[in-house]
Amino acid sequence: MASVLVVEDDPAIRAALIEILTGDGHVVRSAADGFSGLREVTQGPLDAVILDLGLPDLDGSDALRMIRGISQVPVLVVTARDDDAEIVRLLNAGADDYLVKPFSSGQLTARLTAVLRRVGRAVASVPGGLHEGPTATQGPMVVGELRVDAMARTAHLGGRELQLTRREFDLLAFLAGNAGRVVSKRKILTEVWRESYVDDATIDVHLSALRRKLGERAIRPRYLHTVRGVGIKLVTPP
Repeated sequence: MASVLVVEDDPAIRAALIEILTGDGHVVRSAADGFSGLREVTQGPLDAVILDLGLPDLDGSDALRMIRGISQVPVLVVTARDDDAEIVRLLNAGADDYLVKPFSSGQLTARLTAVLRRVGRAVASVPGGLHEGPTATQGPMVVGELRVDAMARTAHLGGRELQLTRREFDLLAFLAGNAGRVVSKRKILTEVWRESYVDDATIDVHLSALRRKLGERAIRPRYLHTVRGVGIKLVTPP
């Protein structure tokens, strides 16, 4: 069960979405316009937002940008726009996934479940390979002075909380869950991004940002080490 906010101005569509989601066991809140949706985001914990782009008071892409300014809650965009460039722009702006109208209840359920699983999962280090561990049982991962708590989605270095974006945290948590093990960029793309259009340069940008926040540089790594031609590994500094 998840707490889901539906932001949709069409009463019939909004009612249908609420019926589908409550039928799946979710707790549903709703808003009929963008600013009401933003207020709902600030009112209490949410596990996901389903955001229509065609809102009467605020373009959905602007609403997405404003949501990202105050929360890292997963956002599933619902749109009638099927232009590839527009979809890529929305994903790059912070959407976690999208659905193009019209869609079936099964598609909605599957996409929402995938988003919740992808964003909320914790990673664990298990002998013999990479493994996704359940968030309910995964404790904080400690590597040297670095402490990554997948449940709380927080990371601390030497007791100081790191200010990470959602994707930076996902990447760091994945590497921490496989500490001491070289992870290929292809595996990172599969397990962290799960998006076919993302390339290696995207990982490099996020790794560079992580290094800055960890107080290191690629030429003098402490935690994040590049194994040329193989991948990345997170290690305890000597």
